[in-house]
Amino acid sequence: MGHREDLLDGAVRCIYEKGYGRTTARDIVAASGTNLGSIGYHYGSTEALLNAALEKALEDWGTQLATALLSTNADGLRGLPRFEAYWNSVIASIAAHRPAFLASFDAFVQMEHAPAIRAMISEGMQDARGLWASVFHGVDIATEPQKAFQLGSFYQALISGVLTQWLIDPANAPTGRDLAEALRMIADSL
Repeated sequence: MGHREDLLDGAVRCIYEKGYGRTTARDIVAASGTNLGSIGYHYGSTEALLNAALEKALEDWGTQLATALLSTNADGLRGLPRFEAYWNSVIASIAAHRPAFLASFDAFVQMEHAPAIRAMISEGMQDARGLWASVFHGVDIATEPQKAFQLGSFYQALISGVLTQWLIDPANAPTGRDLAEALRMIADSL
């Protein structure tokens, strides 16, 4: 691996350990075994490197989540049991990638002053909406954009809330069964 890749991997590790806002150039250099000059040469600035590292961390989690969802054993399941199985997979992914989520929340605070982070997160949410619509309902965003947006937005809102609860208080956060039962109660009350 070259310095560029070493810096990126070191920055990802630092984000996981210290958070986006508390990671310094010196932290990255120590974690990557490179030198301060390498950051400017390869990325232009520490902020650009941290943005690339955050993007990589979130993409890695997105890939892991998509893999978990696509490999969820939901064959033959319909309705609430299928919903529950998928959300159990999502929750397991949250537990396994806790540092990436903490880093993303740290980055949310930074995005008010960093348009590149806002754009990256916005683009990631758009991609996630398409994934949710496809996995849960077989909706293709290219052929049914409005339907994909609506379904994807619902699931994106749900994941944001579930994620927040799991980061703050995992012992009292909802399970897939809790979410499925809540959905049943909501549907029954309409």
